[in-house]
Amino acid sequence: MCKLIYVFYQIRLLSLIALFRLASAIYTSGTNLMALLHFAARTYGDQIALADEQETLTYRQLYEQSKQLSAHLKVNYQLTGGQSVGFLCKNHASLVKAIYAVSLTGADICLLNAEMSRDQLQGFVESKDFQLIIYDVELSALLAQTTYRSAKLPSYHPTSSAVNNIIGATVSIKTKQRRASSGKLMLLTGGTTGKAKEAAHQPSLFNYLDPFAGFLTRLQILNKQTAYIATPIYHGYGVAVLLLFCALGKKVVIQRGFEAGKACRLIREHRVDIVTVVPLMLHKMLQTNADALKSLSCIASGGAELHPKLVRETQSRLGEVLYNLYGTSEAGLNIIAVPQDLVYSAHTIGRKINGVHIKIMDDQQQEVPMGRVGQICIRNPWSMRNKVSSWIQTGDLGYRDEKGYFFLHGRVDSMIVSAGENVYPFEVEQMLRMHPCVEEAAVIGVADELFGQRLKAWVQLIPDSKTTKDELLDWLRARLARYQMPRELSFVEHMPYTPLGKLDRKELPKK
Repeated sequence: MCKLIYVFYQIRLLSLIALFRLASAIYTSGTNLMALLHFAARTYGDQIALADEQETLTYRQLYEQSKQLSAHLKVNYQLTGGQSVGFLCKNHASLVKAIYAVSLTGADICLLNAEMSRDQLQGFVESKDFQLIIYDVELSALLAQTTYRSAKLPSYHPTSSAVNNIIGATVSIKTKQRRASSGKLMLLTGGTTGKAKEAAHQPSLFNYLDPFAGFLTRLQILNKQTAYIATPIYHGYGVAVLLLFCALGKKVVIQRGFEAGKACRLIREHRVDIVTVVPLMLHKMLQTNADALKSLSCIASGGAELHPKLVRETQSRLGEVLYNLYGTSEAGLNIIAVPQDLVYSAHTIGRKINGVHIKIMDDQQQEVPMGRVGQICIRNPWSMRNKVSSWIQTGDLGYRDEKGYFFLHGRVDSMIVSAGENVYPFEVEQMLRMHPCVEEAAVIGVADELFGQRLKAWVQLIPDSKTTKDELLDWLRARLARYQMPRELSFVEHMPYTPLGKLDRKELPKK
């Protein structure tokens, strides 16, 4: 209870009128996401809640339209608790309205990756038994390739029934809307080509107090007014920031897809002071128009490894505004590095937030000494509900130093054994990125008749830089152990990335 009072005090909810509004919202809507929006509508009213390419909505408008959409979904699609709704959408206002609307029905919300393959989507169609799928029209061909034959509702359409056309139409409902307990919020943990897995989260005020407070205080959110969510809302990172800013009455800017030039213009136009990005997005924006980013006081980077070279470039061009967030779809947010932490070390992912327990474990499930590399294992109250153990094995390698800072060291499945030595491709990638001519590097293990396994490196050079493979290998030999040296090194013009901005090593050239 003390923790709840502290958080409410931090977000200025510790007043009789604010507490009354919160209690009233829960009484009216139930314990679901719509209760949060109901509270925000009563508290922030005509303040801007959401802006995309097509419309700008106040909190009151967003609440009323979401409530109207929910009534339509209950009457025309018979949505209720225990059912499941899939969302195959990019970032736009119709998606946000539909998330709140479905929450009020009590049905589960399953946020599907809008970049997923046909086989992945088919897998979820078979396993989830969706009552309804809300989708973007441009993805209708993908949906048609699956065996899904239940109800479908487009997010936008110029004339036919769609979320944008339902809102504003008359909904014939005589009965009072019933309160509903929140269904599960389902996130995907996989990429776009491998087998995606579900991470089910049960929205809970008490369970999420620690990450809420950690995000609030370490990123100094109360001082921010406008957020641009550049990351997909269907990713846990994006939807978490959306809900947090709703609770705080802030303005959120979104767009359907990321394009660096447009993103820079949005930041300048809306005077954005906090942006959520993956590192690749930040890199592209800095290369496109760094001056347009001057309004930013917080760049929250997450979802992929943050390279030290990008850390130093951001510090040099924009000051100490960069934050590094570590979390997973399964375990949620767990570690945050503030700008001062990144001054201490550009490699760190920061310190853990309150409520998180972290162990660094070897492959025998024994905890390793401080400073030794092992798998990062996490336990917290807000991790996914459908796990088999209280501890989540993240699949990430890392270590903790004597000051409590955590560092990543690649993935568990990336380590190779070469002539009896454990070799981490991550270390070689990091070293290659330190070379002044190297833009990006990717290193993987390949079979070797003599050593069992060796490393192969792909390197993308900075445009107009001049170096040869032999020169780069000579530079590496002075800095790496012999068993770490790549057997081969190839130059590429572009590195492959997943739609979420992670380096896609599976798509590296095969030769």
